[in-house]
Amino acid sequence: MIKFEEALKVFDNVIFSQNTQEQELSQAAGYILAENIYSDVAMPPFNKSAMDGYACRKKDIGRELVVIETIMAGTLPTKEISEGTCSKIMTGAKLPEGADCVIMVEYTETKENGKIRYTGTETKDNICFKGEDVHVGDCVLKKGNLLNPASIAVAASVGKSYMKVYKPPTIEIITTGDELIEPDEIPKESKIRNSNAYNLMAQIMGMPCQYSYRGIVSDEKDKITEILIDSLNNFDIVLLTGGVSMGDRDFVPEILKENGLTTGFEKLAIQPGKPVVFAYGEGKYCFALSGNPVSSLLQFELLVKPFIYKFMNHDYLLPFVKTRILSDKKRKNSIRQQFFPIILKNGYAEPIEFHGSAHINGLTGMDGFGYFKIGVESISKSEEIEVLLLK
Repeated sequence: MIKFEEALKVFDNVIFSQNTQEQELSQAAGYILAENIYSDVAMPPFNKSAMDGYACRKKDIGRELVVIETIMAGTLPTKEISEGTCSKIMTGAKLPEGADCVIMVEYTETKENGKIRYTGTETKDNICFKGEDVHVGDCVLKKGNLLNPASIAVAASVGKSYMKVYKPPTIEIITTGDELIEPDEIPKESKIRNSNAYNLMAQIMGMPCQYSYRGIVSDEKDKITEILIDSLNNFDIVLLTGGVSMGDRDFVPEILKENGLTTGFEKLAIQPGKPVVFAYGEGKYCFALSGNPVSSLLQFELLVKPFIYKFMNHDYLLPFVKTRILSDKKRKNSIRQQFFPIILKNGYAEPIEFHGSAHINGLTGMDGFGYFKIGVESISKSEEIEVLLLK
C-alpha cells in the first residue's frame, strides 16, 4: 500500500510513444503543444495609445491645445504633433509622430474656442510602446504547454492557424459487476444502476481524448479476459471499474498479470479508493479502478488525469489549494489519507455530509475534496487544510 504521491512517480518509469498531429487553432484548446512557437511580429507592433484621450507633448499639457485630427483604432495618423497641438486618439490607435504622451479624455475640458485643456498637472505616458511585450523571434509558447484560452489567443496573435500537438490517447471504459444495469433500466432486487462509466465519461470530456464505452461485463474470468485483452489491443488506455478488491470474483489483477502486464501498484493509502491497479506493457496501459463510484471518481482525479497528460508529454499539477475549514472534522482510523467532499463558502471549506465510497449523491454541488493527512485524527475549525479542487 503506497501513498498516491508515490504512485504518481511510477508513471516516470513508463515509456510513451508520444505521437503528434496538426491541430487547427480554433479546435486546439486542451491539447498539449508539441513545438515551440515563435513570434513573427513585435507586440505591440507600433507605439499605440493605451486609452481614449489626446496625443500631445508633455511639455504642452499646461496650455490650451488645438485638436488637429482624430485618430481611430486601425487608421494611420496623417499629421505630426507640434507645439500647441494635439490629436484626439482612441485606445489602440497608432501614436502620431511628435507625441510623447496621451492625456486621458476624462481629465480634459473643451474651451469655447474648440481647443482642449488638461485639467491635471502631470500625466503618465499612457502609451504601449512597440515591442515592449514581445520582440520578433521571441518564443511565446513552449513545447509541453497546455493550450488554454490565453495561449490560444497568443498563438493567434503570432499567426499560428495550425499547431503541432501531442496526439491524445484513445480510451476505452469497461465496467464489471453482475449487480450492474444501465441507467435506462429499472433495478430489480440486488441490482443497481451503473454510474461509474458515466462519471468517467464526464471526467474524460474535459480533455481532448477520444473514448469508447464497452459496456457492462459480467463477473466471469474468461469473459473479462476476452474483453480486456481486446480493449488493450485496440486502445491506448483502458479504464476498468470493479473486480479489483478481495472478493471471490475480483479477477482483474490476476488477469493483468497472466497476460504479461507489469503491475505498477495495487493499493493506495487513501480512503476512499484503496483498491486500484495500474498495469502496463508495451503500448498498453490499464487502470483497474474501484467499483465504488466515489472511489473511482477520486482515483481518476488523483491518478488517471495526470497519467493522460503524461501520455501527451505534459506534467499536470494536481489542483491542490490551501484554505481553512469551517467546522471540526474527526475520524477514527488515521493510517490512510482520508478524503472528504467540501463546498467552498467565501473561499473557505465546509465539509459535506458523507457516508462513504458508495455515497455518490453526497457529492452533488461539491467543489472538491479536503483530506486528513496520515496520522491525523482531527481537524479543528479554522485550521488550514489542503483541498483538491474539481475542475
